[in-house]
Order: sequence, then structure tokens, then C-alpha cells
Amino acid sequence: MNIKKLLFLFVAASVITISCTDQDDNLFSVPASIEVQDFVWKGLNLWYFWQGEVPDLADSKLDDSENYISFLNSFPNPGDLFEHLRDPDDRFSVIVDNYDVLQNSQQGTSESNGVDISYIFLNSGSSEVIGYVRYIVPNSDADGKDIRRGDIVYAVNGQSLFYNSDTDNNLDLLDPTNYTFNLADLTVTSGVRSITPNGRNIDLTKTNITENPILIASTIDVGAKKVGYIVYNQFISNFDSQLNDVFADFQGQGVTDLVLDFRYNPGGFVSSAINIGSMVTGQFEGLLFTRFRYNDKIQPQLTDEQENRYFTGTLSSGAAINGLNLTKVYVLTTSSTASASELVINSLEPYIDVIQVGTTSRGKNEASVSLYDSPSWTFGDSQLNSNHKWAMQPLISRLENSAGFSNYTEGLVPDIVISEDLTNLGILGDETEPLLAAALANIAAAGRPLNFNTTRVVPIDFITDTKLRRITGDRMYIDLKVGDSDDALQNHKLIIK
Repeated sequence: MNIKKLLFLFVAASVITISCTDQDDNLFSVPASIEVQDFVWKGLNLWYFWQGEVPDLADSKLDDSENYISFLNSFPNPGDLFEHLRDPDDRFSVIVDNYDVLQNSQQGTSESNGVDISYIFLNSGSSEVIGYVRYIVPNSDADGKDIRRGDIVYAVNGQSLFYNSDTDNNLDLLDPTNYTFNLADLTVTSGVRSITPNGRNIDLTKTNITENPILIASTIDVGAKKVGYIVYNQFISNFDSQLNDVFADFQGQGVTDLVLDFRYNPGGFVSSAINIGSMVTGQFEGLLFTRFRYNDKIQPQLTDEQENRYFTGTLSSGAAINGLNLTKVYVLTTSSTASASELVINSLEPYIDVIQVGTTSRGKNEASVSLYDSPSWTFGDSQLNSNHKWAMQPLISRLENSAGFSNYTEGLVPDIVISEDLTNLGILGDETEPLLAAALANIAAAGRPLNFNTTRVVPIDFITDTKLRRITGDRMYIDLKVGDSDDALQNHKLIIK
């Protein structure tokens, strides 16, 4: 696979040609033993957002074939080369040695026992870790077992959990297909948490399940107002139609206010983020939703139309979007709220009043794309390299809203600050659940300042959670596909949704 390509980038209905640096004098073959490394380097050299800032990704690397091959040979493991080429500011790019896992995770399918859990330090300054159950996935192995929201996990297979650093912890106890959660009771005395094992031990088995990201969809009466409430846990394009049906139901019930619960949503497809933003509104069809910023190889060749995404009136299936035409929306967030979730908040801000309730979001303002070892970089290419199954999900673009704002790497700060309290998590969807209750109180008060207690019993020092430990984690992805026709395949046409 050589680097000289003509890539046709489809955005909306328009086409442009992206041509790489002319390397006619530098076309050469590499040994089969480093074909994966060659794929990694050339993919990042073309698409990586920070390509111009990583010295070893410079085009001049191809000026000397012997040095280039020697450089690739110095990284026997392609994953090590990928890490070497990552920019220090890149927190989210990933490489996998089996693209089946990557593809399944993007569509909401993964090996899971169904316990969605957040792992935190027992107390600040301690290495002792506990997990608190956030929800149970319906129809999973855990569904129907004696484990529920709010339960505290202190050990796995009898081994207490600890975390000193990314490389010094025992969270790999969560990797096997089968294990046992050991539960404990939590008490808080003078701001210090302590746990007491309660003898409850839950045997769990992971299976391949597809989690419906729409966990809860309901309406709540607040005085004369009808409030729509939806717990949406991942932006998965396969469920866009079901999401649109929920909004049709909201329309039918005369919803006047809306609460989007993104507190456990790590992101997903940009196209789904645009769809839900269009469902919340509906009055902005054709206006700018978000703008993509690419590296210096790609960006100068894009027209305004090709670098922008717009509010839409239809799904990809052609079905009409069921928009609520709202001028205000409430969004519940935590440190697990990332990527496409933050994109929705940021992209709606210039148009309507977005009231963020909860804690600061994760701070993921870049989009990635799945790259495969084929002439068009896509999985659907008939020339996909069958010698291996490596694939990359590098960050290729930074997203800004119609006002030009994209600087939220430290997270989006809520308007109403209230943390989940381990002593009072509440029931998701219940009007008394603290984060939802804060939003409903603000709706009832017509936006006037409220006087309710948002003090946390003990700060939650977040480490990771079930979704972030998946290969796709807190990533926002552009859907990169080979065109439908043979001509598209032959000419390396790409579609970025």
C-alpha cells in the first residue's frame, strides 16, 4: 500500500479531491514483516490531526527507503509504533489487533455481564478502589440477579481493588469472562467513607450483547408542563430510528420541556449527535451544527460546505425527523459524559438555552475515524489486506460550534452543580433522583435560581467506568465508508458522515 493516492472526500452531496504530498520518487515496497507498521505510519501521516506536529510523521520520512524501513523495524509491535507517533495532547486515539472488536463496540455490541459500574477511590489520597453500580443492562446476565443501582463492589473474586497508576493497579480482574463481585455496605463518618463486606457475592458471566442506548424514555408532569425525559447512554446509529420514535411520542404527548440524561454517555457517532440535536429543535434545519477542523494536508482543500455539518430534517433512511422545536433543553452530565454528548451541548449552545445539570463533563472535542489496511482505508474495500486484522481509530478532526468555540478540553462546566451521592443515588427516572430533581425544580421555577442542597457528602474521585474500559471508550467517530458503486471503489471515494 503506497501513500500516493487520490482520495475523494464526500461531505453532504459534494465531492472534492484530496491529494497527498507528491512522493513519486519515494514509492517502494516494504517487507511483509512490517506491513502493519507501514499501514500505521501511512494512515497517520495522511489523516492524523497532529500530523504536522509529530516529527516522525513528516513526509520527508519517505525520502530514504532504507531509513524508513529501519525505522519501522525498530517497532516490532505495531501498537508500540502507534504509541510512539501519538501527540502528547492526544488522549483518545486507539489501535486494535482485531477490528471485529472495534466494529462491534461501535454498534453497541460488546462482551458484557450487564453491570454498568463506575470505579472510584474509596477516599481521596487512598489507592483503595470501590465501584458503584449505575444501572443494569436489560436482558443481560446480571438482569434478574441480586445486584442493582447503588450497590458497592469492593472486591473481585475476593481480591480488593486498588489503583496506584495506569500501570500499577489490579483492574484487570475485570477482564475475564467469568468473575464474582463481592459487595459491601458503605458508611460515611465525618466525611470519610468506610466499607463493611455484607456477604453478598454475585457470580457474573460476560456474553456478546447489544445494549439499547435508550435506557429510559418517559414523561413527567411538572405543574402544567409536560417534561420529556430520556436516558441515552451511547450514540449508536443503528438506534437512530428508535430514538426518533421516542421523540414522536414526545410530540404526541405535547412535551414542553426536555431533560436529556447523558450522565453515562461516552459518545459515539457524529451523525447520531446531529440527529438528536435536530430532534430537540427542528427549527434550524440547514443551519450549521458543527464545523470540522482537519490537519494541514486536508483542511486547505475543503470548501465551506465540505467542512460543515448541518441540522437535518431527515434520518439517513429518509424518515422525517420528529423535532420538538424547543428553545431550551436540560442536559444531565458527569465526568463520564464525553465526546458526542459534549458535541450536542456545544453545538446547541449558540441556538437555544442549554441548562447543564450535574458535574463537569470529560472534555473530548475531537472526532476519530476507523482506518483499515486497504487502498481506501475502509473496511468495505475489496482490496482489504487479509493478512492481518489490525485497525486504528485515530483522532483526525477537532469540532467547533457555529460560534467557533471548541475549547473545552477541560470539560463543559454545568450551570447547576450537583454530584451523584453514593449515599443517595436514587432511582433513574424517578422524580426524586437528585440530578433529575434539580432539573425538574428549575423547570418548575421557570429558570429562577433555586435554593437546594447540592453539597456532596464526600467527593467522588473518578477513575474509570464500564464503558470507558471498552476499546471505543469515550470516542466520537466519523462514519467512513466506501461508496456504494464499483466506480466509488475503483476511485477510492470515501464518505465521511
